[in-house]
Amino acid sequence: MTKLKNSVSRRAFAQGLTIAGLTAAFGLGRFGATEAFAAPADGSAGLFGEQAEWVQKYEGDSRLAVPRSTTPVLSPQTVATTEQAIQQYQDLISRGGWNTVPVQTLKLGSKSAAVVALRKRLTITGDLDEAAGTSPVFDSYVEAGVRRFQARHGISPTGVVAKQTTDALNVPAQVRLRQLEINLVRLRAFSGNLGGRYVTMNIPAAAVETVENGVVATHHAAGVGKIDRQSPVMQAKVVEINFNPFWTVPASIIRKDLIPKMQADPNYLSDNKIRVFNGAGTEVTPQSINWNSMEATQYKFRQDPGGDVNSLGFVRINIPNPHGVYMHDTPAKGIFGDDFRFVSSGCVRVQNVRDYVAWLLKDTSGWDRDHIDEAIRSGQRIDARLSTPVPVYWVYVTAWANDGVVQFREDIYQRDGFGASGAVASARSQPQGGGLLEPMALSE
Repeated sequence: MTKLKNSVSRRAFAQGLTIAGLTAAFGLGRFGATEAFAAPADGSAGLFGEQAEWVQKYEGDSRLAVPRSTTPVLSPQTVATTEQAIQQYQDLISRGGWNTVPVQTLKLGSKSAAVVALRKRLTITGDLDEAAGTSPVFDSYVEAGVRRFQARHGISPTGVVAKQTTDALNVPAQVRLRQLEINLVRLRAFSGNLGGRYVTMNIPAAAVETVENGVVATHHAAGVGKIDRQSPVMQAKVVEINFNPFWTVPASIIRKDLIPKMQADPNYLSDNKIRVFNGAGTEVTPQSINWNSMEATQYKFRQDPGGDVNSLGFVRINIPNPHGVYMHDTPAKGIFGDDFRFVSSGCVRVQNVRDYVAWLLKDTSGWDRDHIDEAIRSGQRIDARLSTPVPVYWVYVTAWANDGVVQFREDIYQRDGFGASGAVASARSQPQGGGLLEPMALSE
């Protein structure tokens, strides 16, 4: 890889660099930042109350405003740019790769030899211009470089170097190269004609993008399958939108989740508006069931509609497939502000789902934004069938490059062949979910 070009002037440093200004010419140009997921354009909280989602938490800070790529992850352009990235990493490795950074917390104002190592590491991958020097002081330029590195590795750009960031910094260059090579094969498999309009859900990135005429139309953070309840790699089509859906609890979730929750809290079902029906379809009381046995698996459990409590939120996106999974809203919107969004039993929660649904239904007569809002407000079970089904691709891509930006994500399901990283091991111990049962398969 060629040496970092002095494309960022000292004048720019004097003015104070933003992440967007840190697009140093490192072979491919911008060595990138992850997408900022969009809130409603009018700045409102939408129909989902005032609970903040990720973008509302950080996008107001101009230092964190990073260019959002309009190039689809699944596209010939991404294949070509990833091939270039591989060549650059091969060259970098031939020159010794990069140094490691000591495992210690570093932030604005820190002063130590570890900051010198951090500066060197960030400079090698173009996250910091070499004009920033080798001072042992963690200044605002280093902070901006850290934010930039974090953003393109799917880490919240706090500017603080804690364990998760150090783990990512210290992944060897050889591993990153191999990650790019493995994912290039995956990307090539989807480099053909995917349709004029389609959806990509990238599992490791926990992100959804809608694509129209070769350009990304909307970006959405997502909540995807837990490590032990993985979202499948698959191809399907969105055929229908279900507004204010019921949720019928699958037998597997009754065993794994519902029975333990009822053992811990006898009011769980009533608090979460889940009704119980026997084989004849007659509603029975939760108290009539022996929760210290598997008796509950003989009953049907159905959660009432209502975006404030129903595990599907206001909307379910129907994508028929053999895995019984789908996409949906959620009342637990706080998860979209988390780095770790592997929280479901295989289904996918979509941030700003109203924007997503509006895009899906844009060519379906009678379903403009006003009608979508009206359907949600009604609280009634309403179905909207798409006039033309939209292809949806659930993929597993942990490394790619587009628009000159090289991105890496945790191999959360350990499919790249390197084993569990420290970050994945740490993720296993994190809380997973917002207290509600996790949707898996719906039968209405």
